[in-house]
Amino acid sequence: MMQWQGKKYWLVGASEGLGAALAHKLSAAGAEVIVSARSADRLDALVAELPGRARAVSVDVTDAQSVATALAEIGEIDGTIYLAGVYWPMAAGEWNAEHAVAMADVNFTGALRVAGAVLPEMVARDAGHVVMTGSLSGFRGLPGAIGYGASKAGVMSLAESMRADLWRTGVRVQLANPGFIKTRLTDKNDFKMPFIMTPEAAAQEMFELMCDDTAFVRHFPRGFSYLFRLSRFLPDWAYYRLFA
Repeated sequence: MMQWQGKKYWLVGASEGLGAALAHKLSAAGAEVIVSARSADRLDALVAELPGRARAVSVDVTDAQSVATALAEIGEIDGTIYLAGVYWPMAAGEWNAEHAVAMADVNFTGALRVAGAVLPEMVARDAGHVVMTGSLSGFRGLPGAIGYGASKAGVMSLAESMRADLWRTGVRVQLANPGFIKTRLTDKNDFKMPFIMTPEAAAQEMFELMCDDTAFVRHFPRGFSYLFRLSRFLPDWAYYRLFA
């Protein structure tokens, strides 16, 4: 079981929603929390609410120099959690190139930038913890998910590859794959979202995953996740007839 007292965690993409809720969980458990995003005002407000040691460091995950500068300011960390994400609902027939590239750059390439910044030092000292945030939408292509689904599939593959390379080392890699979470991003959807979770409920799922040092991945809500996980075994004709 994970011990949080004295640990120092960097939460990237923590100004609101799931990231802010998870910051509250970790701070209440005794960890020192560094929260990062582009919005300095939201970060400062969050830090003022947290019960334990916390500070805000602004970062733009689309800029490698911004990531490097933020990490240099933060210093050595015990773990990092990548939660940054942007989303616009988009079908292939209504392609918005700017939005599609932004989803790829923040959701996936941003994760690569942050992982690339923190992992070398963790590997060198054979200790560390990296948590990536995928999505149930990343298991297989879905209608209206251009950009977002692909970027989350990339994050999931990244975490799996990191786990494959590092699981015999002291660097622990974990992956959280949530379904719908009530945030300003999902407020953009004009369809019914089954089993939608509050940020606090989703943060509890992630916190429980992080507390389990034997676990690699958690998909949630669990029952809803089986729809996506089992869809990988359907033949193409059946899958697209059901989902497209």
